[in-house]
Amino acid sequence: MTTEVRVPTLGESVTEATVATWFKKPGDAVAVDEMLCELETDKVTVEVPAPAAGVMGEIIAEEGATVGVDALLATISEGAAAAPAAKAAKADDKPAKAGKADSVAVMVPSLGESVSEATVSTWFKKVGDTVAQDEMLCELETDKVSVEVPSPAAGVLAEIVAPEGTTVDAAAKLAVISASGAAAPAAKPQAPAAAPAPAASGKDIEDAPAAKKAMAEAGISRDAVTGTGRDGRIMKDDVQKAIAAGTSAAPASAPAPATAPRAPVPADDAAREERVKMTRLRQTIARRLKDAQNTAAMLTTYNEVDMSATMDLRKEYKDIFEKKHGVKLGFMSFFVKACCHALREVPEVNAEIDGTDVVYKNFVHMGVAVGTPSGLVVPVVRDADQMGFAAIEKKIAELGVRARDGKLSMAEMQGGSFTISNGGVYGSLMSSPILNPPQSGILGMHKIQDRPVAINGQVVIRPMMYLALSYDHRIVDGKGAVTFLVRVKEALEDPRRLLMDL
Repeated sequence: MTTEVRVPTLGESVTEATVATWFKKPGDAVAVDEMLCELETDKVTVEVPAPAAGVMGEIIAEEGATVGVDALLATISEGAAAAPAAKAAKADDKPAKAGKADSVAVMVPSLGESVSEATVSTWFKKVGDTVAQDEMLCELETDKVSVEVPSPAAGVLAEIVAPEGTTVDAAAKLAVISASGAAAPAAKPQAPAAAPAPAASGKDIEDAPAAKKAMAEAGISRDAVTGTGRDGRIMKDDVQKAIAAGTSAAPASAPAPATAPRAPVPADDAAREERVKMTRLRQTIARRLKDAQNTAAMLTTYNEVDMSATMDLRKEYKDIFEKKHGVKLGFMSFFVKACCHALREVPEVNAEIDGTDVVYKNFVHMGVAVGTPSGLVVPVVRDADQMGFAAIEKKIAELGVRARDGKLSMAEMQGGSFTISNGGVYGSLMSSPILNPPQSGILGMHKIQDRPVAINGQVVIRPMMYLALSYDHRIVDGKGAVTFLVRVKEALEDPRRLLMDL
């Protein structure tokens, strides 16, 4: 019996995807729900599980192919044909160890939604070491989070299948533990087995993702850290040691670039370069932003807002607000409410183009751009127009934490109808935000800065913020864009208008 593997639902307004990676090849044994391949859309990465157990048949859509929803990807042969392959797979999972049958495989744990592979960053144990059940064996790094792998049983670490630096998929075997401890002698032949692991050379060494994150957060240069990983790879522990030592320069690691032989004089600049492969998240961000520029007739209009009234209101009620609702009263809830108010008057800013149709949304699913160590993500506050200040603040806080921890689900980043991006938290005074397709509008917030302004013929100092609305000029006219910004400005300069629905 043959089972078809087809493209799953890709989410709202997503009609096609690219086959990024096949984890199985024809003839491989597969289990139900085992990951077969990974698809990339202009929004997220989608994993395709096996709908049935059996043997991988024909792969219809090769890596790099563009496929639509419900397109045929591959076939799986079920039934008797799968039995020999399954047995072979099990035999492979249990290496022969001096006639013992007590070996326990250490497998890659769940990496989270839409994460299909990881890099083995650090082994805390070496072959021959005694381990206790649930003791940490190694750490894996993905482009979103770090994952610690506990020991599934007590015994002796008999074999390391995936050394540090190895990229493993979601169903890979990492190591083997001998529950009885009798397999400890296998440690000696294992040592040379780790050597053939793919070695990085020269400046192409990629540091552990957790290390890069830690360096970015601490504001230290890569040259200030001495790498102890394979081939000088910088690990998270190396960064922590450098921080603890108060290192600010890089005497220890500075000579490293000299390992790349270069001709003298200007050519030695190349030796000081560092090449790091873009994460899939970063590649997706780059592709989507460029697609937005190529597709939409994007235009930006600006205004400025006096934040005095909003700041005074927040100052007056923030303590009572936090005491009652258990969350701090920030500025984002004011901006979300002001935008929802303005979108009701200018609905085309909350709409999208679908072919030759304009789809107007009778709801506001507000995207809130969040910067993370892995890149910019846009979780969505659904039905923001139906929520109060406290509910908005709680939801934004929750999504922000999940975004920074790399735990956002695909559903939490889909379906937004309008986006707010706050560059002011990084000190930006003015910018032109790029649309988040297929949305037709995005509001850029900026730094609140005291500036002299003229009020009633007098020059006074007020806390001012520049606002920027980027919009798709194909469906939003200049009048609508200006009206939207003016309504946001009015609501923030007199927050009582929000209560009175004015």
